[in-house]
Amino acid sequence: MNLDQQIQQLIDQSSRYGVPPEAVQAIAPVLKAIASQLQHPQYYIPQHLDQGWLMTTLQNRTQPELSKNVVYAFPSLSAVKASSPNPDPQIVALPVPVVHILFQMLAMKPIDSIIFVETAENLKSGVEVRRQDIQTLLQQALQTLQPNRLGPPADFA
Repeated sequence: MNLDQQIQQLIDQSSRYGVPPEAVQAIAPVLKAIASQLQHPQYYIPQHLDQGWLMTTLQNRTQPELSKNVVYAFPSLSAVKASSPNPDPQIVALPVPVVHILFQMLAMKPIDSIIFVETAENLKSGVEVRRQDIQTLLQQALQTLQPNRLGPPADFA
């Protein structure tokens, strides 16, 4: 599924997320721009059996009090398997369209970033997409939906 199809599917399913289709349409260009910078149309997300994404807490080596919660997104099922030498039978990895990952990340308050692993050959590097950065960009896009609150319209009688 290409990015345009993913966005259309997200718009069509927006009521499942409690979001008006107009809001999804307003943020669609931002989601598409971010997704187009990544290499794959879908990624495999390790999940608990209840479909909750597997979150990892990373700590700064020199300042252990600094930490962040991340979710890893892998380019293939084999990359997921290679990332964990002792797989947990309670964890599964399912493919998720990249636009949906970015959209769902917004609702996951404890998650600070998603790390998109781009190649199965190098599991130690990836592209980090921070939730705060996406939120800022999307808030700017949503401002275009809000009516001008400076006063009544010029043709107001």
